[in-house]
Amino acid sequence: MTILVFGGNGQVGQELLRALAPLGTVVATTRSGQLPDGGCCEVADFDRPDSLPVLLDRLQPSIVVNAAAYTAVDRAEQDVAAAFRANAEAPGVIARWCAAHDVPLVHYSTDYVFDGQGNTPYREDEPTAPLGVYGSSKRGGEEAVRAAGGRHLIFRTAWVYAAHGTNFLRTMLRVGAARSELRVVADQVGTPTPAALIADVTAHALQHPGRLSGTWHLTANGQTSWHGFAEAIFAEALATGMMVEVPRVQAITSAEYPTPARRPAWSVLDNRRLQRDFSLQLPAWQDGLKRVMAEITGSSWST
Repeated sequence: MTILVFGGNGQVGQELLRALAPLGTVVATTRSGQLPDGGCCEVADFDRPDSLPVLLDRLQPSIVVNAAAYTAVDRAEQDVAAAFRANAEAPGVIARWCAAHDVPLVHYSTDYVFDGQGNTPYREDEPTAPLGVYGSSKRGGEEAVRAAGGRHLIFRTAWVYAAHGTNFLRTMLRVGAARSELRVVADQVGTPTPAALIADVTAHALQHPGRLSGTWHLTANGQTSWHGFAEAIFAEALATGMMVEVPRVQAITSAEYPTPARRPAWSVLDNRRLQRDFSLQLPAWQDGLKRVMAEITGSSWST
């Protein structure tokens, strides 16, 4: 069985190559044809959606997992067409090919499809109302996958991080090693979710008997602010000996840290349906952090 993974160089994509390997032959794609470890892979350019069916026709995968996306949230405000090509048009092209060939498709979406005005965890069936281009383009991708009519699993996730790649955890460790004080937003609340957890749940779902089609929220359990996440990162860095001195983390408001794109203030997703439908028990976000930090301390991590 051939499993095609789009976006093999991203945080989730790299973890998928590991998690899906026991299920079959995993074929990765990136825009450059290169993987982070220097290896070669297939080329897939999401800025040219019409080129993707040629690749699919040649590889004839049994399962397709789309972990590729335009994720530059702020740049998307000025780069609207590119964001929609990668996040809406390309998934639609892939989904239509999968539907025509009866191939199941896994697609990832985001908490940014919601406006962040809630105060209870968002359920899958609640109305979406993106605040910016990135969220709107990701919602467009969801709609395109559903409209194709094929078998699909859409997983919305949030606050993704890993021991590799560019993410909040690695930024905090890098900047925190050079400064005595950091200012971190405290009025945005969500659930830090390891990329490895997303990949492992995906592998589990693909093996689940009576596999369903639909949309699920895939995050760790619990909630915190970016400020709370930063404090937890530094506490764990001290506990593991990664750092002998950590910066003071000052809580600030979103208004004190303006960005081109508005962020949802409330990004907590209700993951109970995922746990029920796929017989899962998801970990607390604090446990996920401990595992990722252990991975970093056990490797030659560098900035």
